[in-house]
Amino acid sequence: MTRPVFIDTDVVLDLLARREPFYPAAARLFSLVERGELTACVSALTFANLFYLLRKELGAARAVEVLRKLRRLVMVLPVDDSMIERALSAGFRDFEDAIQYHTSLAGAATCLVTRNVRDYPDPVIPICTAEELLAQDW
Repeated sequence: MTRPVFIDTDVVLDLLARREPFYPAAARLFSLVERGELTACVSALTFANLFYLLRKELGAARAVEVLRKLRRLVMVLPVDDSMIERALSAGFRDFEDAIQYHTSLAGAATCLVTRNVRDYPDPVIPICTAEELLAQDW
């Protein structure tokens, strides 16, 4: 397996919704995934969040179609009781970020890619933006 990198929901949404100015970096990141140079990990929570957001823009059927395509590209990490317990105790301002962070740790990700780097206090693994990850030597 290639380097496992946890990708936060905001970066995946940047790709799927083509949100500017963030889309180019998200697209380049997922190009690495498609070429097998990077293993993209997301949490099961990401799929629930994306469906909720995409359904509003695309309708339920199209949102499911988009998520099926995404599923082929990513490794979905489970969210279990221990991750919720750690997230509840983590002291993050955003509970969803705490769940994502603890899921990434349990999934042995080498880093967490997000647009909200400051939302992850005192991380054990590197937290970076898509741009920062892309700037690393591959």
